[in-house]
Amino acid sequence: MNQQYPQQPNQPQQPGWGAPQQQPYGAPPQWQPPQPKKNSFGKVVGIGCGGLLALFVVIGIAGAIGGSGSDDKSGSGSTAVAEQPKSDEPTKADKKPAEKHDSKPKEPAGPVKVTAKKTAFTKTMLADGSAYTSVLVTIKNSGDDSISVNPLYFTITDTNGTKHGAELAADEKQIDTVDLAPGENISGTITGKGKFTPKYVTYTDGLLGDPLRVNVS
Repeated sequence: MNQQYPQQPNQPQQPGWGAPQQQPYGAPPQWQPPQPKKNSFGKVVGIGCGGLLALFVVIGIAGAIGGSGSDDKSGSGSTAVAEQPKSDEPTKADKKPAEKHDSKPKEPAGPVKVTAKKTAFTKTMLADGSAYTSVLVTIKNSGDDSISVNPLYFTITDTNGTKHGAELAADEKQIDTVDLAPGENISGTITGKGKFTPKYVTYTDGLLGDPLRVNVS
């Protein structure tokens, strides 16, 4: 004989057993713990690090390309310099014509004009039996003041560089002792003792003035 047990009233299913139960309509929502917020800073940092890494890669590639280009240019430049021939000889631009030094004294321009020429010696009674050399000089006053002329104001320099003073009263054509007014001139001989070849004559006005040297033609 089957024994029947009294039916038990429906008991609500305990939580955690079986499928989750749905909240009855109109019931207050059960409390749930708040979900943690996703950290956006990590995303930003990750994106920033990735961008910087990509930027460094681009800069590295550009630097490698630029460095290879500069190496090529420097290499070509050094090759061009190496190919240039070295020479100690000066270039045409550096070569300057050598200055010509004239051994002959120049005739200075000024108020006094002097010329000198070779001439024969004409012996006077006062000359001894020694050899003499005479030069015919002409002096002209082209200035505004008078000048003095005296045989002692002249000297003769020969081709060996020896200077000869004037020998007074040895030559009949000896230049006179005078004062020349502006525009006046005088000619006469200056005589040195000995046989030599005259090179130039030097005239000094008053012995203390500026010397004037002229070549003997």
